[in-house]
Amino acid sequence: MAADTYAQLAETLERLTHATEQTGRLSDVLDVEDLSHQTGITSDVVAALLDGGHAPETSVTDRVRQRLEFLRASRLRDDGNRYSQGDLAKIAGVSRQTLAAWFDSGVPNLESADRLRRFFGLSAGFLTADEPEALNDALQPKLQELEAQSDPLAPLRTPGFLRLARRAPHMSAKKLEALEQWAEAVTERD
Repeated sequence: MAADTYAQLAETLERLTHATEQTGRLSDVLDVEDLSHQTGITSDVVAALLDGGHAPETSVTDRVRQRLEFLRASRLRDDGNRYSQGDLAKIAGVSRQTLAAWFDSGVPNLESADRLRRFFGLSAGFLTADEPEALNDALQPKLQELEAQSDPLAPLRTPGFLRLARRAPHMSAKKLEALEQWAEAVTERD
């Protein structure tokens, strides 16, 4: 499975390199700290993955434990302080002792883990996704944004234009020429 997630990440990184027209390292272009915050992966591992490296192998249990620690260390309450284990336990709907056991065992129950995820606005796989999968998921919105910016035809890929394009094979050369002139006139810059 890890090979699959690394292959998917490599494809995304290649597309990002093309979309950003980057000749150097993606870790110099993308916000490593923000990606770390989104994924629960340390910044150094995010940078290594962006540059084509690999993350240290971890078990799901260790990942959950690390992400819980990361969550507690990186998210702040409204008063600017870190969430205590007691705060997290209240959010998760469990006792502080149960939550403390998660930090030891790395195995929260699904319902409580989902409460934490929703409270903090985390991705579905925040606690369990392996590093390349988590980073790949976090990169998708940026990739879509960059590809849309670099695709001059993107604004024309609407249902109406697609219906019009499907009619083109059935149009006469004269009608196609008129359509082309109309499109030029409509899209001409003022």
